Amino acid sequence: MILMDIQMPVLDGYGAAKKIRSSSHPEAKTIPIAAMTANAFAEDVHKAMASGMNAHMAKPVNMDILKSTVFKLI
Repeated sequence: MILMDIQMPVLDGYGAAKKIRSSSHPEAKTIPIAAMTANAFAEDVHKAMASGMNAHMAKPVNMDILKSTVFKLI
């Protein structure tokens, strides 16, 4: 499972997720990717899903939400 930060230098998390999903790696299409970001608007959730992520968690991360998301995805 990948916990993806959205705001990174050079390549943001959306672009990184797209690159992972388009990779030839055998697990590229199936590895769970969850956004972890302070960007918590509905449009941010939509962008995460549209980029190939499986979940979105707003920071500060609630441990109960983190646990349930991890258990749901793996």
